[in-house]
Order: sequence, then C-alpha cells, then structure tokens
Amino acid sequence: RLQDFKLEFGHHQGRTSSVWRGGTATIGQSPGDEVWGIVWKMNTSNLSSLDKQEGVEDGIYVPVEVNVHTQVGKVLTCRSYQMKDYVCGPPSPQYKKVICMGAKQNGLPTDYQKKLEAIETNNYAGPVPIMEDIEAAIKAKKINSA
Repeated sequence: RLQDFKLEFGHHQGRTSSVWRGGTATIGQSPGDEVWGIVWKMNTSNLSSLDKQEGVEDGIYVPVEVNVHTQVGKVLTCRSYQMKDYVCGPPSPQYKKVICMGAKQNGLPTDYQKKLEAIETNNYAGPVPIMEDIEAAIKAKKINSA
C-alpha cells in the first residue's frame, strides 16, 4: 500500500498513448488516499531496462522512491514511476481491464479492486494489438495448464 498517493491516468504532453489508446497510469500525491499494488524484487542490473520500458529515456516518466507498507506491516523503499507533464485523461477499456486483471490475480484488497472496476474509460473500441497479445498469452497458458 502506498499511502498519501492516488492512481491517476493521463496523456504525456496531452498525447494519447499509441499503444493503449488512452490515458496511462501514474501516481500523484494526495493526502489520505492510497494506491495498492505489487512489489517486485529485481536485481539493480535490470534498472536501465525497466527505465527504458517505462519511458524514462523519452522523458515520459521519472523514477521516484516511495515507501510502501506490506500487508504484514513491513515498510519497503521501492522504485515507482510518475508521469511528467501530463494532462489527465481516462484509460481505454483495454488498459483498465489489464489493471483490474492484475489486481485480481495478485489478490489486492476487494474494496480496492471495486474502486479500480469503477474507473471511467474513454470507451475506445478499436484494435489494441498489445491487448490481443496479452489475451493470446493467457489463453495459451490456460491450454498448457489443462
């Protein structure tokens, strides 16, 4: 749990994500709010790769250190990313679906999952190739697990 932050969606410099066709996630300071998520343990040698994936080189996101509280009460210093110079804007239904699927798969609190499900989208109905890739991978995993 990241205390005193909220989940926001936006368009870097007002431009809609060409990958997700809507606003993408960021965190913003907001006293009294909280963001739930997953902590991944990584080797520091992978930081440049992660930064590249998150658009740091392109000036879209900036890495920030935040203190998160685990469900067992431990406080961890973690790396997160904040979007720079963005205009608030709703995510595509496909992007929201990925976020909600991740929250469910990783057992985030039910109340928080409901909050994510209530996020308004931009109702984009066109193709989102990355979503098709994700759904194909999930389908393949289910077939291989059966």
